Amino acid sequence: MSGLCAVSVQRQFDRAAASFDAADFVHAVTRDGLFARLEPMLLDARQVLDLGCATGAALPRLEKRFRRANIVGVDISANMLLKAQARRGWFSRLSFLHGDARALPIADHSVDVVFSNLLLPWIDDPAAIAREVCRVLRKDGLFVFSGLGPDSLRELRAAWGTVDDYAHVNEFPDMHNIGDALVQSGLRDPVLDVDRLQVRYSGSEALFRDLKAAGARNALTAQRKSLTGKQAFGRMQDELWRLAERDSLRLDLELVYGHCWGRGPASAGSDVRIDASAIGIRHR
Repeated sequence: MSGLCAVSVQRQFDRAAASFDAADFVHAVTRDGLFARLEPMLLDARQVLDLGCATGAALPRLEKRFRRANIVGVDISANMLLKAQARRGWFSRLSFLHGDARALPIADHSVDVVFSNLLLPWIDDPAAIAREVCRVLRKDGLFVFSGLGPDSLRELRAAWGTVDDYAHVNEFPDMHNIGDALVQSGLRDPVLDVDRLQVRYSGSEALFRDLKAAGARNALTAQRKSLTGKQAFGRMQDELWRLAERDSLRLDLELVYGHCWGRGPASAGSDVRIDASAIGIRHR
């Protein structure tokens, strides 16, 4: 699997900040899914992180859900955080932190809830996120997140595969690999489930406009070094239409949701071992 370059990801989301809200409909779907999953949980949270908060669309809802908590939006993109800060009201309890989710400047076991909507697709090592979340979560603190599964954007991947051998579409981690990473980090009782979303476009221009506006450029470190030629791009679009159903282009997205709990500080010399087959999986 090709690695995602953190600097490239930061730059592409800096560029996308101005247009992000107009094309974040997938984020809106998964955001609603995360809040639906939070609804039945009884949580007395005082410190809440929105990890990878982008332009902060989830922050007002987190304030309402956790009325006594301090809410902190964290993102690697300074431009995204500027947009998020513009949402803050006069009496808001929101604060913001510019930083990498894999190395948070936050004290150990100081956070009650980590909320993360579609951050994982932009991290090539889910274990790095899991370890950091495990470090900052208090005992019995909640990590709730969404991501994209490997079936996502398969039409684009297949279309590019007929043109050249370069990686043009990010690869997304399998749900079971995410679960393994959570368990190995020390987080406990992970539960994951998968939903599907199908998006249709009347033309390829609108499809690529939305991908660009949402920051979904190719950020792979092993990507082609020269610009893709118009001829190759045209062949890819022709293949997309060949794969299309009826008169519209289709993109399938595999939406992965999960939650797990903080274990708290480990006892000296402790070694936690959990069989990955014990990870709960809800089928929808």
